[in-house]
Amino acid sequence: MKYLYLAVAIVFEVIGSSLIKVSDGFTKLWPTVFTFIAFVICFYALSIALRSIPLGIAYASWAGLGIVLTALVSLFVFKQSIDLPAMLGMGLIIAGVIVINFFSKSSAH
Repeated sequence: MKYLYLAVAIVFEVIGSSLIKVSDGFTKLWPTVFTFIAFVICFYALSIALRSIPLGIAYASWAGLGIVLTALVSLFVFKQSIDLPAMLGMGLIIAGVIVINFFSKSSAH
């Protein structure tokens, strides 16, 4: 269940970050309102996940996967390009999240 809360936090962080772009610098009311709602849900879910997942592990997973998913949203939704070095860097981020979660003794399994 703890990883479900972490997944919810990641998804709503990506939604909130994407809505920041749509809000056009917080000049559009509804995207701005939904941005704040998404981040409230994100941080609430993250706080629940932190009850049983160590902070460093949860934050590394949350931030790392959030970066990669947000980049994919920028690619497919906003039609922004991602070059090879960016893809390689995101691959390293994913590898790091995998190593932390499957091989670290610090991780809460």
